[in-house]
Amino acid sequence: MLVTYQLEPDLSTEEFINLMERSGLAERRPLKDSSRVLRMLKNSDLILTARNEEALLIGVSRCITDFALCCYCSDLAVDRKWQRQGIGKELLQKSQTAAGEDCLFHLLSSPSAMSYYIHAGLEKFDMCFGVRRIQRPSAKGSTLSKT
Repeated sequence: MLVTYQLEPDLSTEEFINLMERSGLAERRPLKDSSRVLRMLKNSDLILTARNEEALLIGVSRCITDFALCCYCSDLAVDRKWQRQGIGKELLQKSQTAAGEDCLFHLLSSPSAMSYYIHAGLEKFDMCFGVRRIQRPSAKGSTLSKT
């Protein structure tokens, strides 16, 4: 089994959506809204892929980082047919390396994947806070602008 890992900042929306469906993560992503998925990909600082010998996308790690202080892994997905072969763990390790050794590397886990991340070498943190998407006020009418 030959798996090739590479940085792919221009990963296509179609390939990403297809992998999310094959990985089992589709239900937790807005995949029916391709323009939103395109924004997700275009605004990611670090996209690392895993491809098989036929160049089929079989895994992806999609991160947001400043390459100096912190790196947030927003998506880690591996095709169900390729799971349990170390691909996810390798994507995590290579993403951490690409972000830089000074970066705090973190992610959110679904309840069913908690033990996986411990197995993959990540530490469980207790001091995180957030606002869930469904509770956040709409951005419409916001006075914020890019400068």
